[in-house]
Amino acid sequence: MIVYSSFLTSHSSLKMDSYKTIKSLSEGTYSEKRSKFLAFAIPVRSVEEVKQIVAEYQKKYYDARHVCYAYMLGAERKEFRANDNGEPSGTAGKPILGQINSNELTDILIIVVRYFGGVKLGTSGLIVAYRLAAAEAIAAAEIVEKTVDEDITFFFEYPFMNDVMRIVKEEEPQIVSQGFDNDCAMTLCIRKDSMPRLKARLEKVSSLRFE
Repeated sequence: MIVYSSFLTSHSSLKMDSYKTIKSLSEGTYSEKRSKFLAFAIPVRSVEEVKQIVAEYQKKYYDARHVCYAYMLGAERKEFRANDNGEPSGTAGKPILGQINSNELTDILIIVVRYFGGVKLGTSGLIVAYRLAAAEAIAAAEIVEKTVDEDITFFFEYPFMNDVMRIVKEEEPQIVSQGFDNDCAMTLCIRKDSMPRLKARLEKVSSLRFE
């Protein structure tokens, strides 16, 4: 069973130009009635990367009964998917995705591998098991906050270099590239919510034009 929907947080503690993700691979385990659940939280950046990693884990754990997963992508947390991989509908992928959402994470894939222990857990038991397994992997992860940055490229005449550099010094964007000639070029990178102020100040520099 594959689940799609507009899975958004209603009350995020983060600014719109920042997001939380995990720094590196982390693992967790959970056992219930002889069934063993191995959980892996993995940082990802694209659907293609997710597909590749899921295929690798399915191959590695070929002897497991189920390899279920969920992921969330993008700073706005609008791209996601949950997969039950043969478990009853909504008992695996959805609770995994729920843990990603409740921790306000993105750019993350969580895979939970289940080795069946011979005793059925029932619908509620499965939901709890997959949720707790995913929670264990998240608890073991180092969570980091990243900013959403934007680039701006512009050109200006050399005599106005001091005006531009004064703005750069005060607004503190990252200088991505720069070239100085009769007509100078510069590309800056700054946090998204600071871009309007930076651009407004640059617009006041004589001869300056944006790409």
